[in-house]
Amino acid sequence: MNKEWSEMNKQMQVLIGKKATYKDGTELLIKLRNELFEQITQIVNEYPAEAFYQMPYANAKGYHSKTLSYSIWHIFRIEDIVAHILIAGDEQILMAGGYQKKIGSPVITTGNELQGQEIAEFSKKLNVRALYEYAKEVMLSTNSLLTSMEYSQMKTKYSDEDKKRLIDSGCVSPDENARWLIDYWCGKDIIGLIKMPFSRHWIMHVEAMLRIKNKL
Repeated sequence: MNKEWSEMNKQMQVLIGKKATYKDGTELLIKLRNELFEQITQIVNEYPAEAFYQMPYANAKGYHSKTLSYSIWHIFRIEDIVAHILIAGDEQILMAGGYQKKIGSPVITTGNELQGQEIAEFSKKLNVRALYEYAKEVMLSTNSLLTSMEYSQMKTKYSDEDKKRLIDSGCVSPDENARWLIDYWCGKDIIGLIKMPFSRHWIMHVEAMLRIKNKL
């Protein structure tokens, strides 16, 4: 893991864990997210559309075995679902902005259920520029949510009713490679969700994207 990002992430986790330094932690988290998103921006601006469905590490074990498009979709679908269905209880950016049609995605799920060549075929269908605009809007929406929350909300727990909301949304595939996400998310409080998927999840997938980009 990138040492600078790793250190910022560790420091952020310490800061958000205490009432006195919670706001400082939130500011550091947003700074980290902005730095990571800048990496995505550079890739989108510098690489042709064909690069986004290539799988140079197709047989590897790890996040770098995916595609650039899949990585962006996956990061921000998870964030959109967690931020809006689970935490805020409002409409997802995907739906509010009509992004599924703009992006051309055949699914509204996180993509965890897709394997191997399915990932490449899925990626070919996505409009990279629309996908990028979706990702940016999700990021800004989550940043706003993070800024608005108070430390007193950090220990909020989730129930079977919340799990049902996630299931009913159709945003998590019932496939065994995806359905575990619902129990995983609902087993955390908000501070746990900030740590994963709003920060560490980004780092892991952006680093994978950099590996893919460099190989291409």
